[in-house]
Amino acid sequence: MRIDAYEDPGTPDRRGGWRYLAWLVRRQWPRCLAGAVLASVWMVLLAATPYLMARAVDHGLEPGDMGALAGWTGAMVAVGGFNAWLSVMRHRTMTKVRMDANFRTVKVVVGHATRLGAALRGQVGTGEVVTIGVGDVQTISTSLTAVGPGVGAIVAYAAVGGLMLSVSTRLALVVLLGVPLLGLLLGPLMGRLQGREAEYRERQSVLTARIGDLAGGLRVLNGLGGKGLVADAFHRDSGRLREQGYRVGAMTSWIQALGVGLPMLFLALVTWLGARQAAQGHISVGELVSVYGYVVALGWPVAFLIEMGHQLSRGVVAARRVVAFLRLEPAPDEGTRDAPAEPSVLHDPASGVRITPGRLTALVTTHPSDATGILDRLARYTPSNATWGDIPLADIPLPQIRSRILIADPEADLFAGPLHDVIGVPETNLGGAGTLSAVIGDEDTPLWGAGNCATSHNAPADAQPPSRADESAHLTQAIHAAAAEDIIRALPDGLKTPVAAQARDLSGGQRQRIRLARALLTDPEVLLAAEPTSALDAHTEATVADRLEQARRGRTTVLAATSPLLLDRADVVHHLVDGKVAATGTHRELLATEPGYRALVARDDEGAEDTEGAEEGAPAR
Repeated sequence: MRIDAYEDPGTPDRRGGWRYLAWLVRRQWPRCLAGAVLASVWMVLLAATPYLMARAVDHGLEPGDMGALAGWTGAMVAVGGFNAWLSVMRHRTMTKVRMDANFRTVKVVVGHATRLGAALRGQVGTGEVVTIGVGDVQTISTSLTAVGPGVGAIVAYAAVGGLMLSVSTRLALVVLLGVPLLGLLLGPLMGRLQGREAEYRERQSVLTARIGDLAGGLRVLNGLGGKGLVADAFHRDSGRLREQGYRVGAMTSWIQALGVGLPMLFLALVTWLGARQAAQGHISVGELVSVYGYVVALGWPVAFLIEMGHQLSRGVVAARRVVAFLRLEPAPDEGTRDAPAEPSVLHDPASGVRITPGRLTALVTTHPSDATGILDRLARYTPSNATWGDIPLADIPLPQIRSRILIADPEADLFAGPLHDVIGVPETNLGGAGTLSAVIGDEDTPLWGAGNCATSHNAPADAQPPSRADESAHLTQAIHAAAAEDIIRALPDGLKTPVAAQARDLSGGQRQRIRLARALLTDPEVLLAAEPTSALDAHTEATVADRLEQARRGRTTVLAATSPLLLDRADVVHHLVDGKVAATGTHRELLATEPGYRALVARDDEGAEDTEGAEEGAPAR
């Protein structure tokens, strides 16, 4: 059997933690069955060794029959060798069971996160997703030990009880009733462990989210002088998590201590009863040896049964967290009307903003959240009465909107990997352009042709996919428009240079230009960008403003910004007050006629003397 990491993981059972674990077993039932059979035979044969030893004593050693002794001894050696092979196969099979459950859970979680898309952040924190991937997945896969050694322990326990019946009914009853009694003693502790484990798990996800926030904004916090306050808050939260961890650990230690100690007391009782019966002549010396061997053999099943209960308790808690995540649903998409075939006006009635197709429009407001709210409504990331042409956006299927309208978020995620992958072009499509000279050329080489990037949305239906040369040209144009050539020139391997998650090994301004290049590479029909140059110095911002205007000429572009360098190049500027359009015109017209607009932009202009400090991660404005 093999584990295919790319096959369809199936549809998980989201009705509860136990049902999710059962679904993982059903998805690989042949492998789970093999693990249960191998574990059962392995444990039963552990108990067979005392049986063979008793026969060797009674039929060979005691009467002095060396042939019988050799025969029974040979049987023990053969059974031992076979059992060693079974142990190897059992362990190998159960490793595959655990890895399958691990990969399958990862795939269903990642797949569901992808389906949620932009709705993910609004419904669950980053720490919850990280904790599922780091901790819960491993806990769930480990709990599936129950289908191998767990089942084998039950079978071996029953088999030893049957063998004990052939020796002594009293001893068999002690064995058969003793383990259920142990379960009754440990059951309440398992329940309390589940409760404490769930609370610990909740605190862990919250703290993990805070760690991610700190890692992303530490330099900004340090610049604002807030590092100490955040560090104190983190210290308090981590202290609470530590205390909760101690409580979980205390409960776990009691379970493990009782799980080891009680079986030993129980097995000591069985051994003492067997010795008394041998002394009284009720059982033979060989049978006494077999009783002792059975008691030793019972150690494995009893230990596995207790461990199975412990792992299942933790696995159910983790599975419930995964199920809760899988139950999250994006906003329903009930759109049935096709989007306008031609570029059309986007209108947001809540603010009064009208976006004329083919023009560069700017939104200016004192409160950035007002502008980003408009962008979210125009891209249908939040419910609204916005329209596209004469069609409400809510009536248009979401895939059509996503394929034609793009929001360029200044804090959009950047994944770790080679820079060309981060921007969005696989190495195989670079056409040999992975090096600096191939993609960027010399500093004096003109990079921008007469036209814009290929307009994929307006391409004929039978158009061929872009060639490698086209991909390379589009990449060159996007990098040029974002003024990102110097970033690639500074990297040792150009576009092939690996960058860290969120590109934290680049400066704030470099990250912003990489995000802009990625957005421009997609060449959307409608581009909505929020503060695309906020972390750039004035010289670089002016360059981006000029090139962005040229790159998007004839295409619908909306910028939420207060930078005069961008506003001066806009065809239309909407001045927003309290989230509504207060004035509309060109940048120069509004400067001359709107005192509120002039005061807002003038303040921005005074702060436009950006330094490389902005490029080191601190926003210029």
